[in-house]
Amino acid sequence: MSVHEPFRGVHTVLVTPFTPDGSAPDLQALERLVEFQIAEGIDGLIPLGSTGEFLSVSRDERTAITETTIRAAAGRVPVLVGTGAEDTREAVALSREAERLGADGVLVIPPFYSVPTDDELFHHYKSIADAIGIPVMVYNNPATANVDLTPAVLARLSTIEGCRYVKESTLDVTRVRDIISLCGDRMTVFAGVLGYESAWLGATGWVAVCSNVAPRLSGDMFRAAVAGDRDTALPLYRRLAPLLPWVGGPRYVSGTKASFRLLGMDMGPPRPPRLPLPETDLAALETVLRQLPAATSPWMPGLLRGG
Repeated sequence: MSVHEPFRGVHTVLVTPFTPDGSAPDLQALERLVEFQIAEGIDGLIPLGSTGEFLSVSRDERTAITETTIRAAAGRVPVLVGTGAEDTREAVALSREAERLGADGVLVIPPFYSVPTDDELFHHYKSIADAIGIPVMVYNNPATANVDLTPAVLARLSTIEGCRYVKESTLDVTRVRDIISLCGDRMTVFAGVLGYESAWLGATGWVAVCSNVAPRLSGDMFRAAVAGDRDTALPLYRRLAPLLPWVGGPRYVSGTKASFRLLGMDMGPPRPPRLPLPETDLAALETVLRQLPAATSPWMPGLLRGG
């Protein structure tokens, strides 16, 4: 068990900073991003998720990103490393490496090409959980993984010792209700997309993209919602909502990295096939960013200098 368990609150699924030409991870920028997140009160960090372009880095780059994130976090918040892979043996190897490097847990999307059956999914996740001593956060994102971990499937996976968390990333918020009903306290629900909405149905965590740019606002909003404080949570959500289309949908990586560039904490470009956000979109994005706390943060001086 991780010393940080139980995991709760907002965990940022970190972008992976690259050098300006995209040839290598920018590990100094990653260290700065980790410091920014922790200084702004984030509850946990997740490198090498979808937002971290995990399919666009080499094995050696993955190791360097994992080592850098864990070293920079220095035990102040939990670090869960994305270790999803199409090959079960590779997912096991990546998960073992994450544990060896000091990760507090792993985030595992299901195999995303083979369209595994329920029995194959159970075998996949059990193989990973049995190979490590840190918890597994199962990641349900049928839009990208080509397989839907329904509440019934998750109930079966929750019987695997070690599969104690789920990141639920469909747009059906009733999934949160049904997962809790079927799994009880065997599986803690983290929202993936619908952080605000999921909190009201029992999610106690949120794996968020928007918190890359707005960690404090995201954390304050979600914690208020979990506490049932609608008077506090709803205005914060409405303040955050204009950012969500820019860091969601098909341009979630390019939109998040464009936000960092505008704010003065450049994280480099995305790697192809992803391309930078079109220049024609930057003025509208800047208008949104100016309304966020990050626009006046000393960590992010770009908009204060006029962009």
